[in-house]
Amino acid sequence: PQYRPDWHSLDARPLPAWFDRAKVGVFVHWGVFSVPAWGSEWFWWHWQGERNASYERFVRSRFPPGTSYAEFAPHFTAHDFQPRHDWGISQLSLCHPDQEPFSLRYVVLTTKHHEGFTNWGSPRSWNWNSVDTGPHRDLVGELGEALRERKLRYGLYHSLMEWFNPLYLADKKTSFKTQSFVIKKMMPELYDLVLKYKPDLIWSDGDWEAPDSYWNSTSFLAWLYNDSPVKDTVVVNDRWGTGCSCRHGGFYNCADKYKPGTLPDHKWEMCSSIDKLSWGYRSSMSITEVMDEASIIEELVQTVSLGGNYLLNVGPTKEGVIVPIFQERLLALGRWLDINGEAIYESQPWRVQMENSTDTVWYTSKGPAVYAIFLLWPRDSVLKLCSPVPCPATRVTMLGYAGTLKWQEKSPGKGLLITLPYLLPSPLPPQSGWAVKLEGVL
Repeated sequence: PQYRPDWHSLDARPLPAWFDRAKVGVFVHWGVFSVPAWGSEWFWWHWQGERNASYERFVRSRFPPGTSYAEFAPHFTAHDFQPRHDWGISQLSLCHPDQEPFSLRYVVLTTKHHEGFTNWGSPRSWNWNSVDTGPHRDLVGELGEALRERKLRYGLYHSLMEWFNPLYLADKKTSFKTQSFVIKKMMPELYDLVLKYKPDLIWSDGDWEAPDSYWNSTSFLAWLYNDSPVKDTVVVNDRWGTGCSCRHGGFYNCADKYKPGTLPDHKWEMCSSIDKLSWGYRSSMSITEVMDEASIIEELVQTVSLGGNYLLNVGPTKEGVIVPIFQERLLALGRWLDINGEAIYESQPWRVQMENSTDTVWYTSKGPAVYAIFLLWPRDSVLKLCSPVPCPATRVTMLGYAGTLKWQEKSPGKGLLITLPYLLPSPLPPQSGWAVKLEGVL
């Protein structure tokens, strides 16, 4: 069908199936903000937009007098960025370098954050892009080539707005009645990204100050769905103007780290960050500010049980290094998925998402099979499930453990008491999550 440039038509487009099947992705926030590496990726705004005193003190203590934000760009070197050997295979594929990637299904890279610096050689961002200054490399293109060699899906984050772009500020002064920034800068870059890199996903952001009519969002999406080289496969989110979030677009983000609580009626994604306080890299990050393995697995399980995708963020350094603590968390998640991925990938929400009276047992399903993922190991090694209805032919197995498990009815015609193996099926520490597969239950 041909889609019209209005939300009624655009929202009727079926979401390409690959996205729901993927379930797990990695978000990468990388830009000039990785040079000061302090506070967050909103460094420039807090420093010179809000005139935050702590940011001003930080700059005075670390950089020469009169330093401008633009002077950080040459230090954004990406010296150690080797996507085929580091990012594309080990860290971002969630596996060791000598293994095939098994856990990661898509990557979303920051092509341009609100600071306006582009991680490719945008002709509309002269001298404020990664080819003209800093790395002198096409970071978007290099990572895309590495990921596609491994048949991974590639998503591009793109901020519609730019904090200090004169064209944007001029439009803002007119209450967005003019569109100089959109016509001369923003929209040409967005078309350039699609035509040059053919992304599987466009992760839009920076939309909250103006309506979608200012951003020309519906016109762009109609072209994207009708005539672009990725019209049949591309997926988009919901950040296309004020009032669009959780209402219009492809899948819904709704808000950063959004958790719906109950099963939504629309495909959604939960984006989270290993660094609890920032999306970009911070050199001052402490271990207490880093998500632990159990928390990451808990977020993943809850998200997938409620029909969502889980997009976990890392912020590389200005040299392009994913620091060891982030690597460790990604690899730990990869090891967990290597054992329990059957309960995650290509799964669907079951008729019950969470076990009654507890938030430590969550359900997914795949065809006739039901998976109960429990986040705490029972003290008596007996897993009590109230929701499944067993029959004499019910079969219970545990992912990562050979053989079947003994079970009995919890009460007549309802529920199971499952005897778990005394030896844990993996070297994971306690409270990291395990999955049992139930066949022949209602």
